[in-house]
Amino acid sequence: MKAFLILEDGTVFTGTSIGSTRDMISEIVFNTSMTGYLEVLTDPSYAGQAVVMTWPLIGNYGITPDMESRKAWPDGYIVRELSRMPSNFRCEGTIQDFLKNQDIPGIAGIDTRALTKLLREKGTMNGMITTNENYNIEEILPKLKAYKVGDVVSKATCPEKYVLKGHGRKVALLDFGAKDNIARSLNRRGCEVTVYPAHTSAEEIIASKPDGIMLSNGPGDPSECTDIIEEIRKLYHTDIPIFAICLGHQLMALATGATTHKLKYGHRGGNHPVKDLKTNRVYISSQNHGYVVDAEKMDPNVAVPAFVNVNDGTNEGLEYIGKNIFTVQFHPEACPGPQDSGYLFDRFIDMMGGAK
Repeated sequence: MKAFLILEDGTVFTGTSIGSTRDMISEIVFNTSMTGYLEVLTDPSYAGQAVVMTWPLIGNYGITPDMESRKAWPDGYIVRELSRMPSNFRCEGTIQDFLKNQDIPGIAGIDTRALTKLLREKGTMNGMITTNENYNIEEILPKLKAYKVGDVVSKATCPEKYVLKGHGRKVALLDFGAKDNIARSLNRRGCEVTVYPAHTSAEEIIASKPDGIMLSNGPGDPSECTDIIEEIRKLYHTDIPIFAICLGHQLMALATGATTHKLKYGHRGGNHPVKDLKTNRVYISSQNHGYVVDAEKMDPNVAVPAFVNVNDGTNEGLEYIGKNIFTVQFHPEACPGPQDSGYLFDRFIDMMGGAK
């Protein structure tokens, strides 16, 4: 079946329908990871977006037991070529069936390199995937321009609190759309991790007397999370060690007087270089974000830059003055991506007083 990707600038790509055949309107973003497509599909940070995979062949090892959350989150999926015969000893099914079961519309067989170049030159755009060959582009374009991602944190967070048992430090993880490997990375280091829904009050977190607090990744515009920012501000004024990733990093910055802005096309993939400003060492990182903190507007008495993106100079982390708080824009838990910066979890445990 034919499928069409229509962008808000009027560009149309024609390909083959994969997954669900329903119409879909979303923000179109691209990911440069060469492997880990299942982890990408199940990353809650993609709620409200449709993902273009720049690697030309997707699905060659099928669906494996590597999901990063309870379901797939992207509104749509766009690939150059979809493997029809996966081969892997862990394979449990095809990506085509997975997309259908998850009700995710997709399109294959288009020039994803041309699409990615377009998104880089013009910036992230909204788009529609449709199988309707009689589409009316004049009716569609106003709908595309009107699309807003909206409050996706409420959709992506866990429905209720749950605990990963451990024998070591007790960590409260605020789930704004967390990938499972954040909690696993702490749990593997002995921590008992209690995962809380995004809108949990600061008072409830503090009353549980955690040794440390983790603020997770998540989707959407951080500046729209006003209620969550107010609770994070309360957590900032405690003496509890705090480590934040991605959206959590942005929310902590907003809670302490900083601002954020949307990047032209974002950082999404497993090959982004970041420099540790203390050691001048560069790490290859996994990233998935469309917004960044305006570090130059941050009060230097509150926080100072700790990491910087080597490619474009944007902020990749902050260290808070006089507080046991540090935050990073990238993903030290990887999945997918390199594990170069996994040592940051060890640093967090040291901030809590070391492993028990």
